[in-house]
Amino acid sequence: MTARNDKVDVLIIGSGASGAAVAWSLAETRMKILCLEQGDWIKPTDFPSNGRDWEARRYGDFDLSPNRRGRDTDYPVNDDNSLMKVANFNGVGGGTVFYTAHFPRLHPSDFRTRSLDGIADDWPVDYWTLEPFFTENDRMMGVSGLQGDPGVPPRTPPMPPIPLGRTGMAYARAMNKLGWHWWPSDTTVATTEYDGRAACINLGHCTPGCAQGAKASTDITYWPAALRAGVELRTRCRVREITTDEHGMAAGAIYYDPDGIERFQPAEVVILACNGIGTPRLLLNSASARFPNGLANSSGLVGKNLMLHPWPQVRGYVDEELDGDRAPMTVLWSKQFYETDPARDFVRGYTLQFARGTGVVNEAVTSAAVGALPWGSAHHRAYRKLLYHRLQIGIACEDLPEEHNRVTLDPVLKDSHGIPAPRIDYTIGKNTRRMMEHGIARATEILEAAGATNLYTSRTLLNSPGHLLGTARMGNDPERSVVNAWGRSHDVKNLFIVDGSIWVTSGGVNPTSTIQALALYIADSMKQRLATLFD
Repeated sequence: MTARNDKVDVLIIGSGASGAAVAWSLAETRMKILCLEQGDWIKPTDFPSNGRDWEARRYGDFDLSPNRRGRDTDYPVNDDNSLMKVANFNGVGGGTVFYTAHFPRLHPSDFRTRSLDGIADDWPVDYWTLEPFFTENDRMMGVSGLQGDPGVPPRTPPMPPIPLGRTGMAYARAMNKLGWHWWPSDTTVATTEYDGRAACINLGHCTPGCAQGAKASTDITYWPAALRAGVELRTRCRVREITTDEHGMAAGAIYYDPDGIERFQPAEVVILACNGIGTPRLLLNSASARFPNGLANSSGLVGKNLMLHPWPQVRGYVDEELDGDRAPMTVLWSKQFYETDPARDFVRGYTLQFARGTGVVNEAVTSAAVGALPWGSAHHRAYRKLLYHRLQIGIACEDLPEEHNRVTLDPVLKDSHGIPAPRIDYTIGKNTRRMMEHGIARATEILEAAGATNLYTSRTLLNSPGHLLGTARMGNDPERSVVNAWGRSHDVKNLFIVDGSIWVTSGGVNPTSTIQALALYIADSMKQRLATLFD
């Protein structure tokens, strides 16, 4: 273990999807690597699914929103000026503790939107450059899926897919009736025994943490391997700013330790893995005389081009009893409308994500909120027709980068250590609005083909899905990007970013798989350049 304040070779800030992956990959260099995480380890016994009140705790200490969750390890977010509300989690494993385990990859076309569709910018890397890292990540996280999907490039998941169940079969019959593409979802829920993880036993929905450990989160996948390889992880360490030396290089980080004492951790290399909100917050708060507009921000783009993936949902109810919450949430996807179609009034596209139902409490709460569950004598009769009869389709809409969608430092709101909180300014763009309506119409057709009635559409979620992207984008031009093609800051040669903030476009998929593949790619690029890393 590193003595406090001893200089380390690599300092990683954040232990989530990307921080864990980059730590594990770099460990083979035998460099002295330290990760600072402002949250803590979550004990499996503390997860809500250990108790009968697990659904209620999704609205309390395991809420997706840090503002409602309010743990002492959280930081507040001012998202009043955003229809989409920020979802994140601070703790070892980060957002992978809370995600649904849905695990698609970006498509090859997502990296070439300028070339193909004349919008946004092309990425400085492509799908096939990342393909071996996708495969490596699938192995490390343990992906369940079915190869042969004509809607995506070839891949070979190491475990078979989650069974379709009653709900999946209802969707499949409807899609076959319409003649549209569908396929079992890739997930990181173990369907067989895998690397010390037992197969899923259907405890309930995966989002408030998997007590059993069937769902892959980086606290049980990457981190045990990284720690065995000599990486050090310090929890409850909240970083305030990255400092620089007289040469403009990153010198290390000022942070508050578990006792609230201010510390300085020197490092040869600093890697940010704090997500698309936390990373720009930290860079902007690291302003100095040399970097008056924030660290690594000569382009002026730190915090700009925030993409949150608007996620409308359509739900309905069928007569037959379905799976409800007695299986993992994700069941299958459709790529029928993913690629640009000139006949439509928008560019790019979306994934249709087919979900199972929900639990007894959430069914009551959400149905009552939209007037589908009356009070009085008809209450129980109506409820019986809802519980375990729900079909629900989410539309994962591509969110194009727009500079006015941004993260800045709030002038008033601060966290418990006095660090300025992030402020979110975000509106849904016209192209995405048209895409949302198209997806809602198609999802409605599918549910009607499945025989569903009592359809209800939600055009936004109270929280975003936690897909926080684009605020420190990668690119070859220092005037149009924050980091280069392998994650190194254009301005500060020993500063790297590996999280979702480096995304150029958002695609129409859940981002975790691609975030981790990028982190592994950046780590590999660093290893290949160790002798010339700062040139």
